Amino acid sequence: MMKLGVLFSRARRAAGLWLVFLWGGLGLAQEPGSVAVVVYNKRVSDSKKVALHYAKRREVPPGQIVGFDLPETETMTRQEYDQRLRLPLLEFLKDKGLLTFHSEMASPTNGAPPRLVEKVVAGKIRYIVLCFGVPLYIQRDPSLNEPEASVLSTILRPRNEAAVDSELALLAVSATGYPLSGPLTNPFYGATNGAVFNPTNHMLMVARLDGPTFAIANALVDKAMLAEEQGLWGRAYFDLRGLTAGDYKIGDDWLRTAAEVCRILGFETVVDTRPETFPPSFPMSQIAFYAGWYDADVSGPFTRPKVEFMPGAVAYHLHSFSGTTLRSVREHWVGPLLAKGATATLGSVDEPYLGGTPNIGLLFSRLVGAECSFGEASYASMSSLSWQTTVVGDPLYRPFAMSPQKRHEKLVREGSKLVEWSLLRVVDMNLAQNMAVDKVISFLEDQAETKGSAVLMEKLGDLYEKIGKPSSAIYACQAALKLNPSPLQVVRLLQTLAERFEAAERFREARDVYSKLFKEYPDYGDRDALRTKIVEMATKAGG
Repeated sequence: MMKLGVLFSRARRAAGLWLVFLWGGLGLAQEPGSVAVVVYNKRVSDSKKVALHYAKRREVPPGQIVGFDLPETETMTRQEYDQRLRLPLLEFLKDKGLLTFHSEMASPTNGAPPRLVEKVVAGKIRYIVLCFGVPLYIQRDPSLNEPEASVLSTILRPRNEAAVDSELALLAVSATGYPLSGPLTNPFYGATNGAVFNPTNHMLMVARLDGPTFAIANALVDKAMLAEEQGLWGRAYFDLRGLTAGDYKIGDDWLRTAAEVCRILGFETVVDTRPETFPPSFPMSQIAFYAGWYDADVSGPFTRPKVEFMPGAVAYHLHSFSGTTLRSVREHWVGPLLAKGATATLGSVDEPYLGGTPNIGLLFSRLVGAECSFGEASYASMSSLSWQTTVVGDPLYRPFAMSPQKRHEKLVREGSKLVEWSLLRVVDMNLAQNMAVDKVISFLEDQAETKGSAVLMEKLGDLYEKIGKPSSAIYACQAALKLNPSPLQVVRLLQTLAERFEAAERFREARDVYSKLFKEYPDYGDRDALRTKIVEMATKAGG
């Protein structure tokens, strides 16, 4: 249950009212590395390097790092998966006492003879971390003939290919066996308590430290732990398709839910509902969260040389083949997003059908609102297992384990510049709770940090605009431009300033700002539209 508390004790009264800070629970302790097993490919030297680096950072016991002789390709056959990965890993976990099994005879209800089954009765681990070089995809086996497949639809019946991650999540029951054709229902889909994901419930959370290069994969844990230390800050961007009906509307619904979670929990949130995706010219600055759909290959702002992902950023693009390969920086989505700086993402290795993709609304609500780890949030968002989803990033990553108030107090003690983002978050959370805008403005005006922060000054300008103070809004925008904004924040501020000058009928100044955008930022904005604006403003200004 979410609850209200007073804003940090250091804040002064604003307009006779304490701003409130919405915060979730008391914060959760970071899980120790001992709950993870780290797996690498013996044939890929960099795979072991990633494993050792991760184990060192997360303090995984040396006895929980293991290498196997695996194919060097991203794909493997079902036989290779069984003989080289699944069975050896299962034996390793048993021998190390990390999973304890009990064997018993089970009597099926369908008249089949009794059979011996193994059940996990105790487990010391919850996570399996696959490292760069461990294959991604188990190929379809056309020779597999399962009686259970007869109950599946024709389109699902022959499908026994799967993401390695999604198959290994069921390792705790694989010794007994389960149908490989089609997806299996995740019984903990939508779970709010991450503790249910454990081997005694027949579940393990499997994710990978992977990407186009060794360096990218190796850095994922570093970026995750930096965000755990300093906080995950920035803005949230959601790219819907504007669907209001039809079978695909659920995709928009998931994204809209994720956006609402971020908005309510205090992140500057942009929601685009146009059918097309964000254009390359969109100034997507300081990204903490991104989710969108439905381009086959990386597009829009993510094709640019520099993308402003913040440390710990979570990014996801819904497409049937978003994770077919992780080695490319241009094809599909998972590899390119990681190459541009994302810390955590998910993707599909093969056609999952829309209902078999992660419910991104659940993922964001669990990660941001319920203080879950990335692994817990990811598996709570999956309706299906033994299916097509790969999870890329440190599964132990828990960016919101510390309560917002404690995080803020820590940043203040350290004299961190990131306090500006913490103050922005409390402002946005109060606005989401319908706090009067004038009171929020008074609070921002009263903070010493505002005068030195492009982030807070931009927000102040937006709030002035909202209550009908155009001159103050223009001043705040100009001030923000002088406070070392990020490169893409500069573009957005210039666009905003030009529009505000135009609305105030200060056409000469509007012309000058549009001209600056045209000359100094040739890659941003619609060039023809900018030319038209420059001529229009010049005409209205009298030359």
